[in-house]
Amino acid sequence: MINNSFSYRAVDGSGLNSARNRGVSVAVIGCGYWGSKHVRVLSGLADVQQVVLVDPDPLIRASILSAFPAARAFPDLQSALPHVNAVVIATPPETHSELALMALRNGKHVLVEKPLTKSLAEASGLINEAREHGRVLMVGHTFLFNPAVQELKRRLDRGDLGSVYYIHSARLNLGLYRPDVNVIWDLAPHDITIMNYLLQSAPTTVSAWGASLARGGVEDVAYIRLDYSRLGVSGYCHLSWLDPRKERTVTVVGRQKMAVYDDLADERLRIFDRGVKNLEEEGPPHERPLSYRYGDIVSPHIRSDEPLAVEDQHFLDCIRHGLMPETSGIEGAIVIAILEAIDRSLKTGAPVDVAYPFELPECQADVARPGKLLVG
Repeated sequence: MINNSFSYRAVDGSGLNSARNRGVSVAVIGCGYWGSKHVRVLSGLADVQQVVLVDPDPLIRASILSAFPAARAFPDLQSALPHVNAVVIATPPETHSELALMALRNGKHVLVEKPLTKSLAEASGLINEAREHGRVLMVGHTFLFNPAVQELKRRLDRGDLGSVYYIHSARLNLGLYRPDVNVIWDLAPHDITIMNYLLQSAPTTVSAWGASLARGGVEDVAYIRLDYSRLGVSGYCHLSWLDPRKERTVTVVGRQKMAVYDDLADERLRIFDRGVKNLEEEGPPHERPLSYRYGDIVSPHIRSDEPLAVEDQHFLDCIRHGLMPETSGIEGAIVIAILEAIDRSLKTGAPVDVAYPFELPECQADVARPGKLLVG
């Protein structure tokens, strides 16, 4: 990811100095399943002066106010803007661009749930708007704030697994079907961001297959391949709304060891000292016997921090200290570029090169460093 600092300037009296002195007033736009979680988390953070609910449904507003009576509520964003420094957008993806633009143009810092927008053009527009007004634009890629994912990244960086052969993720469940996006746009952003984060890279080429089985016109099962060509690594994603069991796993297969991150297990991260080794390096490949190594399985201690709470606190810290978020608008645009390439691959049935909206440095092991996203 890209970590940089940049300066903020006050806009309409709601800038950085105001947030530092009085705490941050945050509007949560869309108080459904995920928005209500933001309300709960933000209500418990010391840096938040006021939580403001924004939802057109009076019954939803009344229900959440009954649980969080210190909050204020408004039916639309325009009414709430004079009362807040920042907004969290947890509405359907097709509304993200319009709402984020309105907030940024009124000098508010913005956290948008994934996907950032429905198109790369919209995402690029938000990035430019945030820069023009000197405001934080962050994307809710929550899994990158998951302590188990961060520990897996730490072990990869340390070289515990050796060079990576491939990564495989499975994100399966029976439902929930969504009318506004297919299973790829709903679920793949999680796995794309996790793989980019673990590899500190972005794919150059993607391939995809999908099917609309239970509901015509909307893919509910998909398989994706992400090729990080400069690293010589591929990532594979299996996505489904049509599976009898819920699964949330990421498997990293390395030359030395293997790791499985299972978000639903008690032991969320397990490191396997297993692998395959050639007994003889000389001679034709078909004559080389293989040995299989079966060693210990280690389950490291994982902090119990709630990822959404870590994410929301990071958003507030970026506002207070003038930092670019670890999951910035640039990160969000990279994911949208990958999703658009996946859409093209679905239509053509062929691999598609990813067209990024800005030049990204090539991946070079000798210059790669934490906090920098590099193209594969």
